[in-house]
Amino acid sequence: MIGRLNHVAIAVPDLDAAAEQYRSALGAVVGPPQDEPDHGVTVIFIELPNTKIELLYPLGDDSPIKGFLEKNPSGGIHHVCYEVEDILAARDKLKESGARVLGTGEPKIGAHGKPVLFLHPKDFQGTLVELEQV
Repeated sequence: MIGRLNHVAIAVPDLDAAAEQYRSALGAVVGPPQDEPDHGVTVIFIELPNTKIELLYPLGDDSPIKGFLEKNPSGGIHHVCYEVEDILAARDKLKESGARVLGTGEPKIGAHGKPVLFLHPKDFQGTLVELEQV
């Protein structure tokens, strides 16, 4: 059902410093910041030959990343994102197997402009999983 790894998301306490570290220390191609108000984050994508890194920074007081950074002040891996061909079919199959879909269970449009869903980390060995329709 899942396809390739789309990205690994890392919550960071300083978005500009993190972007500069990837740019200068690692020589990565770093995209511009983009606000995603529906998800409460500002993101920067780091382009790699085989996947992406998504740097996450809180956007607003209700941001889920704000709470994550309060528990992890240095930042850290927030979630992994896998591609799926049909997000609704994937959701239904996962729910049938007992996995919990976060939120309303209906896809939202993610930072790439495509439908996404998140799966409860307790159902995936402590890892928050994002599915993105390709």
